Amino acid sequence: MGTFCLHYFQRTFVYSLLTRGRPFPVSVMIAAGFFCSLNGFLQGYYLLHCAQFEEEWTSNIHFKTGLILFYTGMAINIHSDYILRNLRKPGEVVYRIPKGGLFEYVSSANYLGEILEWFGYALSTWSLPTLSFALFSLCFIGPRAYYHHRFYQEHFNDYPVLRKALIPFIC
Repeated sequence: MGTFCLHYFQRTFVYSLLTRGRPFPVSVMIAAGFFCSLNGFLQGYYLLHCAQFEEEWTSNIHFKTGLILFYTGMAINIHSDYILRNLRKPGEVVYRIPKGGLFEYVSSANYLGEILEWFGYALSTWSLPTLSFALFSLCFIGPRAYYHHRFYQEHFNDYPVLRKALIPFIC
């Protein structure tokens, strides 16, 4: 649960205070708040009341690998958000090609980081509800990554040809 809470603490209190840009539609914010509240309740309820973890669980390969994947994804996500935040000067509304970090390989490094986080979370808990959330995240964020990639290709003649949408060297 700590990793889940850490992600949403960072998203709510750190990311939101650092973000510059246009105002966010209230309807989207309400829908996201509803989803996150429901998902948080379901994840918390399952992990606190249904899941049974043995004492040696923290030495299990699933747990350790999942935590490594989660924290790697979180680092990618935070670094990618930093790169995106600094693409524009205050008040600018122009689009620029992100460079640096995993943006050298994919158009949506921030989305890749978040997907890695949730699959790491699912692996560390080894549960169906967390795997469902990871798959939902992939199905929701994956197409967004594809559309961002296509947008960049259509609007920038000098967009890197070898850069993929979401998964380095693959797609």
